[in-house]
Amino acid sequence: MFAEIRRKEREMDSQQAKEVLESGSYGILSMCGQNNYGYGVPLNYVVEENHIYFHCATEGEKLRSLKENNKVSFCVVQNAEVIAEKFTTNYKSSMAFGKASFVSSEEEIRYAMMLLLKKYSPEYMETGEKYVNQAITRIQVIKIDIEHISGKFH
Repeated sequence: MFAEIRRKEREMDSQQAKEVLESGSYGILSMCGQNNYGYGVPLNYVVEENHIYFHCATEGEKLRSLKENNKVSFCVVQNAEVIAEKFTTNYKSSMAFGKASFVSSEEEIRYAMMLLLKKYSPEYMETGEKYVNQAITRIQVIKIDIEHISGKFH
């Protein structure tokens, strides 16, 4: 169902690929956009078990695209270093595939937002929780159920 990595000597096992995914600071969400053009958006995220959570506004192109087609991919690249004299790049990357869904439960929205706060602003949890409480009606949380993950390194 998912394409195999061509360069087998650079393939990570699924646990290594998940570690790259979990530890990344941002990723690119790719989906089918308007007029069937690819649409990629960089965003902050958090991984919890077999799910990727991110938040956004309650309207916009990303949401419109996900309503039309919820099949997505999510890519994270780490430690990218161009080696000019060797015409190559050292890196670690992880690619997750899955289906996105709109989180509607206020409890799960709060849970996801607290996970994001813990990842990106752990020293500001109390202030962040107050912010979430004030903004809860203006937040849309999306959850991607990971169906397949792969990783590569060089």
